[in-house]
Amino acid sequence: MTELQTEMVQLARLESTLATDRERYASAAPFSHVVLDGLLDQGAFERACSGFPPIDEASWKSYLHINERKYANQKPDTWDAALREIHRELSSDRFVAYLEQLTGFSGLLADPEMDGGGLHQSFRGGYLNLHADFTSHHTHLDWRRRVNILVYLNREWDADWGGQLEFWDQDRSRCVERVAPIGNRLVVFTTDETSYHGHPDPMTCPNHVGRQSLALYYFQRESDPLTQATDYRARPDDGINAVSIYLDKKMLSVYDVVKRRLNLRDDFASNLLSGVNRLRTAFVERTRGRS
Repeated sequence: MTELQTEMVQLARLESTLATDRERYASAAPFSHVVLDGLLDQGAFERACSGFPPIDEASWKSYLHINERKYANQKPDTWDAALREIHRELSSDRFVAYLEQLTGFSGLLADPEMDGGGLHQSFRGGYLNLHADFTSHHTHLDWRRRVNILVYLNREWDADWGGQLEFWDQDRSRCVERVAPIGNRLVVFTTDETSYHGHPDPMTCPNHVGRQSLALYYFQRESDPLTQATDYRARPDDGINAVSIYLDKKMLSVYDVVKRRLNLRDDFASNLLSGVNRLRTAFVERTRGRS
């Protein structure tokens, strides 16, 4: 391991508490997870925040539809050197071995394509509805998704702004735990067809503040993995909005099938969703102008 690697991710400290954290992970409700603060050296964290790339159409995909409002960047060549190094270390054999011991999943594979992952950012009014993630990789068809990690890269975060990651029980009747997106926090959790999570209430952060994170997913190779698109679900108090959530989910499920069969890239969906969002925004503004 190089000197720079050691400085970026405090792997030795993670490994030193592995026995206790493994027990916490296995016993957590509503599904296996653990929240660990201080993942990065403080200097590395500051550099990662400073180097977080601004939103631009060339580098960021927009996911602006009924079930989410966020942006994603899966192009490390547009990232700051500190972010690239952090990503490289979190994909290293040593970190993957740590995850295997923490989670109990053997043979985990880091994903160089960052299918669905990468840098994520959302702004005031942004949200991500309750969902269970897609279960298999879109290009490596024998890869079953098993573990998610989220690294929050926010210098500041006020609880009043919302944006807490919510973990819900299997029947979506109640939220069991809320995790604030505090800077330099690592969240690791098992992902399967019933691990429902999200931050479904629109955030109220100032316009100049974004909810910033690095999301990475780890897979196991299987001969015939379960293939299921992202399963968005309504909460008990979502009311009539549950219909929109369901219809949007069905539309995205069709896209997921087409994407796998035609090997489409998410840039296509991003451009389509951006166009739909512009039309929807223009319609709302015209409607308000007439009232």
